[in-house]
Amino acid sequence: MTYLLLKAAISGVLIALASEVARRNAGIGALIASLPLVSVLGMIWLWRDTHDPARMADHAGATLWYIAPSVPMFVLIPWLLRHGIGFWPALGLGCGLTFGLYLLMLWASNRWGIPL
Repeated sequence: MTYLLLKAAISGVLIALASEVARRNAGIGALIASLPLVSVLGMIWLWRDTHDPARMADHAGATLWYIAPSVPMFVLIPWLLRHGIGFWPALGLGCGLTFGLYLLMLWASNRWGIPL
């Protein structure tokens, strides 16, 4: 249980850091937020828990395929905000788009035999 709390605390501190920096400088906050911190921390925690190279390779490879469907959200949200759509609707539409693209990715990966 202590290990789980430690993982959650470290991960939470990084997210809080990104949001606090963004309040002062949007560009630097965005840089911190764009770093693959969740992926890297997930790989560190997975490696520490399993020491399994095959599982790690599968995880890293699958992560690559999930990045592409999330990118359009970062195009849609600023576009909507700049065109007068409120934050919450823009965020909801961006998340909805990402969810739909994740479903499309799952369908495509099954169709083309890409292991996820």
